[in-house]
Amino acid sequence: MANVTVVDHPLVQHKLTLMRDKARSTAGFRTLLGEIALLLAYDATRDLPLTTMTVETPLESMEAPVLAGRKPVLMSILRAGNGLLDGMLRLIPSARVAHIGLYRDPATLQPVEYYYKVPEHMSERDVLVVDPMLATGHSAIAAVNRLKADSPRSIRFICLLAAPEGIAALTAAHPDVHVFTAAIDRQLNDHGYIVPGLGDAGDRMYGTR
Repeated sequence: MANVTVVDHPLVQHKLTLMRDKARSTAGFRTLLGEIALLLAYDATRDLPLTTMTVETPLESMEAPVLAGRKPVLMSILRAGNGLLDGMLRLIPSARVAHIGLYRDPATLQPVEYYYKVPEHMSERDVLVVDPMLATGHSAIAAVNRLKADSPRSIRFICLLAAPEGIAALTAAHPDVHVFTAAIDRQLNDHGYIVPGLGDAGDRMYGTR
């Protein structure tokens, strides 16, 4: 899986285990998700392009590296993507934010779009699409399909957990999109949920059913 990076940092794995615990409180789950998001963003932005600028230190002038071009975009797949978004904005506070609203039809498991809003000049920006779960891959593929109409400079997909089925579907549909995840779990169940997984990330993050 050349297009997939499993972020196996010990802190990521430790926090993910705590999140899997069904007894974890809503507040605890939300806090851990934000912390892992920051660590995932650190890895996913490792190769963003750089340029230099002149800066005056207290001792002298120097040429120092800064991100090149327009600010990157963090695109949240609503609603659960907002949990990763909040944590990643702590690392990249100047990033622009995009949203795409998708829900999964319970009968077909296919995504239905109800909202799309992105910043200007998308063709000059790198985009990190965020959603905690890459399960069937249908929502991720739909989001990237829609996003590619705006021709961003690059697209990365960041998730907390992935199923082999979702990775296979997304990388087949979009081989140019690199996937970053904290873990690849065993499989999907008959309802399209990742197992062993951690349940519905949106429900656990917001305390809904």
